[in-house]
Amino acid sequence: MTLFLRANDALKVNPPLGPDETLSLAGSDWLWAVMAVHLLAFLILLTFCFTTPESDRVFHYLFTITLLVGTVTYYAEAADLGWSTVKQVDQLGNGSSRQMFYAKYINWAVAFPSASLALGLLSNVSWTTIVTNIFVSLLWVITYLAAAYTTTSYKWGLFAFGTLCWIILAMSTLNESREAASRIGISRDYMILSAVANFSWVLYPISFGLSDGGNIIGITGSFIFFGILDMLAVPALALLFIILASKWDYHRLHLAFSEHRYAPEDHETALPKGSGTATLTGNSSTV
Repeated sequence: MTLFLRANDALKVNPPLGPDETLSLAGSDWLWAVMAVHLLAFLILLTFCFTTPESDRVFHYLFTITLLVGTVTYYAEAADLGWSTVKQVDQLGNGSSRQMFYAKYINWAVAFPSASLALGLLSNVSWTTIVTNIFVSLLWVITYLAAAYTTTSYKWGLFAFGTLCWIILAMSTLNESREAASRIGISRDYMILSAVANFSWVLYPISFGLSDGGNIIGITGSFIFFGILDMLAVPALALLFIILASKWDYHRLHLAFSEHRYAPEDHETALPKGSGTATLTGNSSTV
């Protein structure tokens, strides 16, 4: 039976000393499980990177990196790393302190822009819109991070600005990008993927308000909430992208740019100046 016994000693090796509200052992176990989901999805996509035609790998490459970042950040959180102590302002006014895991914001700073980029590329919307959505999603994460580390009620102003960024991103991906996707005949697949992304995004303001913002639910409870959302926003979305992508024509969608092709003239210009090709016929040679 000892073969089946497993001890999670993360909180013993890296004890959460200092804060009043800390991660529990059950919470650490949950985070290891979420990390395993990200790692499994990463390995699946990495395998597909070697089996998919090079011209069809743009989403494989994008989500492989995103999943790797998620795996690393969840490893840090499960091991009780990547946090600092922040004094809380809540309705009780008891001045309690909380473990603030900045590692999850690093994950979001990669995950949200990556999802925005993927949806923009698929819909064939303008690059102006894609870049705008990337910066808006990044600003969303940054304002929430700043709000989490603000020890006064002014944190809710930052929360409001971050939530406004989410509204702008949702309007763009559900409206403007949908219209662009319909023009190239891929509106059904786009709306499925956009709905999954936006369903997870709409719950992040709620989870933040209950946890790092309002200090209403504890560290473990907040990680259960965030963990479910993160698995939906990245591993589930990434695998759904790859499943639907198997029937897409990347050339028609203008997405076949992950393959680099050398034209004959490129090869010739790459040769040193004055060099040539040699042709041997019998005992004669021509340069």
